[in-house]
Amino acid sequence: MSFASLGLSEPILKAVAEQGYDTPSPIQAKAIPIVIEGRDVMAAAQTGTGKTAGFTLPLLERLSSGRPANSNQIRALVLTPTRELAAQVADSVATYGKYLNLKSTVVFGGVKINPQMMKLRQGTDILVATPGRLLDLYNQNAVKFDQVEVLVLDEADRMLDMGFIHDIRKILAKLPKNRQNLMFSATFSNDIRSLAKGIVNNPAEVSVSPPNSTVETVEQLIYPVDKARKGKLLAHLIKDKKWHQVLVFSRTKHGANRLAKDLDAKGIKAAAIHGNKSQGARTRALAEFKQGEVQVLVATDIAARGLDIDLLPFVVNFDLPNVSEDYVHRIGRTGRAGASGLAVSLVCADETKLLFDIERLIQQVLPREIIAGFEPVHELPASRLDKRPFKAKKPKKPRVEHKDGQRSGGNAQGNKADGKSKTMNNGRNRRGPAKANPAGNRSRRGPAK
Repeated sequence: MSFASLGLSEPILKAVAEQGYDTPSPIQAKAIPIVIEGRDVMAAAQTGTGKTAGFTLPLLERLSSGRPANSNQIRALVLTPTRELAAQVADSVATYGKYLNLKSTVVFGGVKINPQMMKLRQGTDILVATPGRLLDLYNQNAVKFDQVEVLVLDEADRMLDMGFIHDIRKILAKLPKNRQNLMFSATFSNDIRSLAKGIVNNPAEVSVSPPNSTVETVEQLIYPVDKARKGKLLAHLIKDKKWHQVLVFSRTKHGANRLAKDLDAKGIKAAAIHGNKSQGARTRALAEFKQGEVQVLVATDIAARGLDIDLLPFVVNFDLPNVSEDYVHRIGRTGRAGASGLAVSLVCADETKLLFDIERLIQQVLPREIIAGFEPVHELPASRLDKRPFKAKKPKKPRVEHKDGQRSGGNAQGNKADGKSKTMNNGRNRRGPAKANPAGNRSRRGPAK
């Protein structure tokens, strides 16, 4: 199957070919023709499957004809939960729409709102936004929804987890009733289906992977270690095994800062990204990580959601996540588009239940390896795989001041709400809306964006 067979026009096919792809991924092959038909879609796809191109390509195709957007109007709205993901989607739109006469804009907090308002005055065919900043702009009459033809909710599950449901409902109430709706999520949970009832109309359901499955190209390994020695073990592994470009997950923002500082002190160049970092600091750290100037990027789950790094070889769970499904999202950062990857977890005895919950979720016992000199004093009990159906835990709603993509409130950090109007902006790696190399090792499996 080729992209041409999916109903895409020559300008889009040319842009896709320039990225080195000729065969669509499964999610793209299933979703693109349905979206072009104009039907509502609910799509379940894990990170790294090419889902972003699964909606950006047909969205561009649909909007390539029709009346241009008037001043302050938009024709398509893409909502995302975080700054980074918004920037990546915007980059996908810019990359594959380069030969089309369409305007696209991305808005989010953490940056000044005035430049975004000025750009919206010209009219925008495709607007990519985080919910809070979008409402700020709407309330200031900087954006109008009368011409909206298509609504896309990307990472719908994460938007619910992050407490954006109220903002989403406010936005939905202001949109035209007659529109196409596309929902993309990691899974079709009960909460997602409940949200969908008020959005999609007789949708086509598309799913390309079983829920909460891990990618076969990712090797998973557990290193049992006492909690107090995790930092030393991580530094040892990075140096001894000559790991480069390592994405490390920390459970807390304070822990991410402390770990990055400790690694730096040991001669390993590291940077932290999380909700309390300014957008400029986050964008700079990610760019330096991609360029190899920073060897280790320490991130919290919210900050790392949607990060797209080509051929990322190593992911480390310094702390296991409290929500088991987040383990699948975390290790999905590597092993993308057919490339191989290694996902390592440093697990102490205190995390036994979290480990067992993860193994129950993915239905496999993860292999363990003891590193000489780091034998744990507090032994990690042997796993016994629980075959009972896994009942997902309800994720805790983050505190308002910790939300990414939230209402832009007072300072450029974009994370602490003070009741005033703030700004948020998401960056990728282009010097404008961010340049994306669709994730993958050019395996001809289709754009990862």
